[in-house]
Amino acid sequence: VQLVESGGGLVQAGGSLRLSCVVSGVTLDDYAVGWFRQAPGQEREGVSCLSPFDGRTYYADSVKGRFTISTDNAKNTVLLQMTDLRPEDTADYYCAAVARSRILVWEVVRYPYGMEHWGKGTLVTVSS
Repeated sequence: VQLVESGGGLVQAGGSLRLSCVVSGVTLDDYAVGWFRQAPGQEREGVSCLSPFDGRTYYADSVKGRFTISTDNAKNTVLLQMTDLRPEDTADYYCAAVARSRILVWEVVRYPYGMEHWGKGTLVTVSS
């Protein structure tokens, strides 16, 4: 399984970015796919997660109403549309995936230990 992120960059507060994660080696319907972020000196935190098979989602409270996760199954790609970006959204953003068969409780997908596979990350910087 390989996950490759793209789409990070520098944006002003209030702006938008769309992150992409190409997932290879698996079928998205068999996995839950998510985005995590890690700011300097802070722990990695779950941002959003989606189970394409049944549509279940998770959003961190800090991004609800601003970020939207989706998939392009034809391209085996996970997308994170980020709007109304704030300086506190600045972080390295990581794509992650876990087989649905390994998920005993959906809430575990918000934690890094709930994921099996990781991308290398893409940096998002929001200037004030």
